[in-house]
Amino acid sequence: MAPGPTPLEFLALVADPRRWRLLTELGRSDRRVGELAGLVGEAPNLVSYHLAALRAAGLVTSRRSSADGRDSYYRFDPARCRELLDATGIALHPALARPSGAAAPRSRRKPRILFLCTGNSARSQMAEAMLDARSDHGVVARSAGSRPKPLHPDAVIVMADRGIDISDRRSKHLDRFVHSDFDRVITLCDRVREVCPDFPGHPVTAHWSMPDPSAEPDGMAAFERAADEIDARVALLVATLDAPPTPDERNPS
Repeated sequence: MAPGPTPLEFLALVADPRRWRLLTELGRSDRRVGELAGLVGEAPNLVSYHLAALRAAGLVTSRRSSADGRDSYYRFDPARCRELLDATGIALHPALARPSGAAAPRSRRKPRILFLCTGNSARSQMAEAMLDARSDHGVVARSAGSRPKPLHPDAVIVMADRGIDISDRRSKHLDRFVHSDFDRVITLCDRVREVCPDFPGHPVTAHWSMPDPSAEPDGMAAFERAADEIDARVALLVATLDAPPTPDERNPS
């Protein structure tokens, strides 16, 4: 692996207002280049240039869309950003080392979160259970699919390995929730994002572009990767649940 940016190089990288805006948008949701260009008001080729710089530093990753293989979704890597921020603080002064984080404050009202994918057989079920566990039951988490199919046994196994039992869960069609109020609706499948209905109350929406582990060639290893990625994303979600949504989140493009 190539060496990462020095603290000064990292600060210069994120100090560019266009790159800062790109990271902010990707922190809310995975996006395609065309979407990012519209959000930040820049030409797609310029957005691609800045994304390449962010990718070189490991702050952004990408993967091909499962809905349209000609396009790619870009994702912000908060763990890498935290690593570089920590290194920058320590380089300036050892006293700036990040202390152990305290638990996020609990809202008076439990946030309501809906996770969607196509089959509701793995990714969205894992996200629902992971969020419930990681928030210590401090949220109302639900999941559904556009074409439900039975819960995948490998999803049950990888979650059990993490101390979470989902063996008694059942798949549900997203139509069951179209009249329900949610604070956030998160799609985990590129295909379901294209058919996601509007929900009442204008919930905050986000997209986590994740491959279907059941369609990957390496079986259980794909489910392990999916569980690890969902766990990391859920940890970031829990940290933001008590923060009020920004106007851009309430009115996504």
